[in-house]
Amino acid sequence: MARTVWIVAGEASGDARSAELMRAMLESAPDIQFVGAGGPRMEALAGAPYDNWIATAGVVGLWDVLKRYGYFRAKFHAMLDAIARVQPDAVILVDYPGFNLRLARALRARFPSLRIIYYVSPQVWAWNRRRIPKMAQWLDLMLCIFPFEKTLYEKSGLRTEFVGHPMVEQFRGRIAAAPPREAALVGLFPGSREREVKRIFPAMAGAAARIAKSRPDLRFEAAAASASHVAMMEQMANAAGVEITIRAGDAHDLMQRATVGLVCSGTATLEAACLGLPYALVYRTAWLTYEVGRRLVTIQHLGMVNILAGRTVVREFIQHAATSAALADEILRLLNVPNAASELTADLRTVVSQLGGDGAARRAALAVLDVLSQSKSP
Repeated sequence: MARTVWIVAGEASGDARSAELMRAMLESAPDIQFVGAGGPRMEALAGAPYDNWIATAGVVGLWDVLKRYGYFRAKFHAMLDAIARVQPDAVILVDYPGFNLRLARALRARFPSLRIIYYVSPQVWAWNRRRIPKMAQWLDLMLCIFPFEKTLYEKSGLRTEFVGHPMVEQFRGRIAAAPPREAALVGLFPGSREREVKRIFPAMAGAAARIAKSRPDLRFEAAAASASHVAMMEQMANAAGVEITIRAGDAHDLMQRATVGLVCSGTATLEAACLGLPYALVYRTAWLTYEVGRRLVTIQHLGMVNILAGRTVVREFIQHAATSAALADEILRLLNVPNAASELTADLRTVVSQLGGDGAARRAALAVLDVLSQSKSP
């Protein structure tokens, strides 16, 4: 008999991870039908009802969420009603904790026997570990992609599987065929969201201008998420008085060609680590988001590389510390201090080795199918 799985993701990265998981599940169980909400990759594999809401749902920061509170509230209740109509065999929630954790709580209260699975652990270990025992009451399985998370969740009694990080497999072919790095090239990665770019790229462009005065032999390239971002970033580079080649497209190619880089906090920092780029982390956000986050976050580091290492491997320049002068000094240190860049690359390689080998999506799929195969009392 065909089984139905409701799967929810709210951002582009979640769309990618969900699609990988869906494909892996279909390889082992072709009869499974997927419905839910996510992005275009998921939509290509799912049936109706399906809600491609990524473009609107992928907000960043507390202020953006508050502005769209009515939208998210309506979506939340509509999804609960749709799940009640469809009565899926399981619900898989992928990252996106602000929405998905609330949905898990509501689903458990309304449908006690429903199997609820979470893929890509929300980083509650950074800002609210007290939620973990509650999550153990809402969830049947946690699939985590970082090794230290397994112990944290298992202490609460929640079944947890470390499946590895899918990025390792994603970049294996790229790493094997990597071109030589261009010794005079500095890469700039200001993020994929317009608000991120507006807050971060002026500081990066200003740093490039300072670096160029000290090292006129260097070239600068920046990765843009879209053509509209290219135009916006070109204006910022012109305002800083520096020549930066800005292209929309393959940021990963630039990560492999550049000799050092400045990278916006987020998934890109782990991508840069996997691709061996020596870099500094840069983060700026809205004042309200920063002040709230500063009071909630209980860990010492922001970047996942440093969290995994338990020490500062990549230097972090956050909010007021993310000045053009500070960023320029760090890039010049990596370029001018003997072995600074090569030692950072070696440290990055050590950290990435903790993320597991190929097959993360398949391991996750098998764990989900195992839960689906088990009977559950109402």
